[in-house]
Amino acid sequence: MLELVAETLTWSNFAIFIAVGIAMLLIVLGFVTYAIYFERKVIGYMQFRYGPTRTGPFGLLQSVADVLKLLLKEDTIPRKAERQLFILAPIITFVPSFLVVATIPFTANFLHADLNIGVLYVIALSGISTMGIVLGGWSSNNKYALLGGMRSAAQMISYEIPLVMSIVGVVMMTGSMNLRIIVEGQQGYFWQWNFLPQIIGFCVFIVAMISELNRTPFDLPEAESELVAGYHVEYSGFRFAFYMLAEYVYVFVFSALLTILFLGGWNAPIPQLDFIPGIIWFILKFSLVVFFCFWLRATLPRVRIDQLMSLGWKVLLPLALLNVFVTAGYMSLKSWIMGG
Repeated sequence: MLELVAETLTWSNFAIFIAVGIAMLLIVLGFVTYAIYFERKVIGYMQFRYGPTRTGPFGLLQSVADVLKLLLKEDTIPRKAERQLFILAPIITFVPSFLVVATIPFTANFLHADLNIGVLYVIALSGISTMGIVLGGWSSNNKYALLGGMRSAAQMISYEIPLVMSIVGVVMMTGSMNLRIIVEGQQGYFWQWNFLPQIIGFCVFIVAMISELNRTPFDLPEAESELVAGYHVEYSGFRFAFYMLAEYVYVFVFSALLTILFLGGWNAPIPQLDFIPGIIWFILKFSLVVFFCFWLRATLPRVRIDQLMSLGWKVLLPLALLNVFVTAGYMSLKSWIMGG
C-alpha cells in the first residue's frame, strides 16, 4: 500500500513538473514572439516610421507569419560543412537558454526551481551557448561565419568576467546566491534595492549584459556591414530560427536577472504599495529593462572590435574589481561598528 502511494506521488510530481515546464515554454515563446514585434514598433517610431502594420490587426501577427515562413523554408546544409556539428550547433545554443529560465523567480511563490546556487547556475549555463555559436561558425566552412564565431568567443570571454564580478557585490551583501533570497533582501523602500548601494556593479552589469546578448552596439559577431551575417550566415529555416530564438530568450533571462539582482524583483518601490500583486511590479520593471535594450539598438552605432575589447578589459574589469573591494570594505566597517 505504501509503495502504491509513493508511486502515485512520484507520478503526480512528475506530471506537475512537466506541466510547469510546458507552461514556462509557452510563456517564453509568447514573450519572444511579441518582443520582436514590440522591438520593431519601438525602433520604427524612433525612426519616424510605423513598423509592422499589415499582418493582423495593428500588425500583431507579423512575428507569427515570420516564424511560419522560417519553418517552411528549405533547410540547406553547405556541401563542405561539418554536417553533424552544423546540425548540433543551434541546439547547443538554444537548450541552455531555456534551462536557465527554470531558476527565475517571478514572485515568492511563482518559481520552478529554488536553487541555493541560482546565480552560479544561470551564469554557468549561459556560457555554454557560446560553444554553439563558435561551433556554428566553424562548422559552416565559411570565412565570414568563422570570423563571427571567433569574435563571439573573444567577446563572451571578455565580458563574462566583468558580468560575474559585478554580481559578486550583490552576493556579498545578501550572503546568498539564491535568487529568491536576494529579492527578499531588498524589501522596503526603493533606495534599499541593490542598484543604489551597488551602483558600480549595476552599471557594469548593464554594459556586460548588452555585450553578452550580442545586441547593438556590441553586435560584432553578426555585423552585417563586415561579416554579412556572421556565425549564422549559412543557416536557414528552423536552424536559423533556433539562433534567433536563443537570442531573445536570453533577453528574457538577463532582463529578469537584472530585475531580480538590482531592482528589487517583485518588491514594491514603497511598502504602502504592497497591496498590488508582486507579479505586476516584476512585469513593470522587467518591461522597462527590455525597452531599454531595444532603445539602445535604435540609438547607438556599432562600436569597433578594438573599442569593444578595450572597454571590457580596461574599463569594466577594473570597475568590477573596485566594486568588490569597496563592498568588502563597507561590510567590514559595518561589522566592526556593530561589533564595537
